[in-house]
Amino acid sequence: MSLPDEPYLIGEIFDEGFALSVNDLTRMFAVDERHVVEWVEEGVISVIEVDGAQWRISGTQLRRARIALRLERDLGVNPAGVALALELLEELERFRRERGSGRS
Repeated sequence: MSLPDEPYLIGEIFDEGFALSVNDLTRMFAVDERHVVEWVEEGVISVIEVDGAQWRISGTQLRRARIALRLERDLGVNPAGVALALELLEELERFRRERGSGRS
């Protein structure tokens, strides 16, 4: 049996209820904890505070972090620019959903 000629993706799907630790995120993305703190301070991602000391990142925020990392590494965008770009991308996505659902 041979594999199809078309490329395919391998990955994991995280649902809304999923919560990843900051330590897990730093290992997954090969960034240091200070980088994650900077993302939180700039509004790139938001975190869930557990017991006032530990942060958790939801599946939705993991998606934002993945896009943020690509913007930084591939395009050299700074964290403030990444936050703005993510906001604009989400606004565009909302607009497309509303426009698509408004058709009859």
